[in-house]
Amino acid sequence: MTQLELNGVIQRYGSHTVVDGVDFRLAPGQIACLLGPSGCGKTTLLRCIAGFEEIAGGEIRLHGEPVSRPGSRVAPEKRRIGMVFQDYALFPHLTVEQNVGFGLDRRQAEHNHLRVRQLLATVGLAGHGDKYPHELSGGQQQRVALARALAPRPALILLDEPFSNLDVGLRERLSVEVREILKREGSTAIMVTHDQNEAFAIADEIGLMHHGRIQQWDTPYNLYHRPANRFVADFIGQGVLLAGTVGDDNSVHMELGTLVSDTPVECSESCTGCDCGCAVDILLRPDDIVHDDASPVQAEVLHKAFRGADILYTLRLESGSEVLSLVPSHHNHALGEKIGIRLDADHVIAFKKHAACGNDPACEIRLEQQAAQQQPGRHT
Repeated sequence: MTQLELNGVIQRYGSHTVVDGVDFRLAPGQIACLLGPSGCGKTTLLRCIAGFEEIAGGEIRLHGEPVSRPGSRVAPEKRRIGMVFQDYALFPHLTVEQNVGFGLDRRQAEHNHLRVRQLLATVGLAGHGDKYPHELSGGQQQRVALARALAPRPALILLDEPFSNLDVGLRERLSVEVREILKREGSTAIMVTHDQNEAFAIADEIGLMHHGRIQQWDTPYNLYHRPANRFVADFIGQGVLLAGTVGDDNSVHMELGTLVSDTPVECSESCTGCDCGCAVDILLRPDDIVHDDASPVQAEVLHKAFRGADILYTLRLESGSEVLSLVPSHHNHALGEKIGIRLDADHVIAFKKHAACGNDPACEIRLEQQAAQQQPGRHT
């Protein structure tokens, strides 16, 4: 059974369309994330799901029942939805235990006490029930907010940028912990974030939004390794586009060598394959370029970013094109030095080259965005 279903949801502020025909479904126990840059419509969409805003078109269903249609909206408090806000929104005059139990039926005092204690143990705050919010760290306050949202056993949990006020290290650790808590509780959840690392850490599936539309709804692995268009390829992870030509037997020839695909090379959203000789741009991630002293292909070190166990090198090829390579940090090369590299990619991600753009990647991305805006897809 589908827990949450959105069909063609549209939201406008005046004449400005913020959410433009969004479709997706969530099964019980699934954790999803709405990811995208500022202003893409992800928070507005979350508020529509929560019932805080009406929708201008489409429909939102919970447990198969419509809760939002144009001119008709079930009140937020009747949707059985738990909400975790960016600023935690804890009551400063109430203890941790009182905050967690705030939304529970007061006629079931003994049951509530057991539920609150169980949740505090689940979120790692056993023994902190008598403290007040100001006595806790930011990470602890976020756990209290999550426990409070979980306490009434809602049908759906919504998390609005829940880790944005935390430092990077705590944010990454808490993302993993929150996922484990939600899975233990069997909760269905949607999180909004602009941070792809948070999205990767917590979500089963991610909807990448741009200009109010979902560009791709997929697993974190597929978003990274099988992006649906240039915007997805550019937003997710790091990588470069290198010019290539489609050859025989699902191969693509480029400056670094030849890549062979297990399936016909798909070079745009609108065609199933590319003919031999078709000009394409190939997406190469830093892990696709391997340092190899024995390789005849040489590249000049332009920049280097030390990352502890690895160094991210920006390398210039003989043609002047640049690629990225993630190399173990004991290979510490100087700027200007030439090193051997080779391809080590197990699949081909190609985008058809638009003749009008020449070699301008930004132009290619703009055209892909325009095409995506004209032909929104359905995501289930």
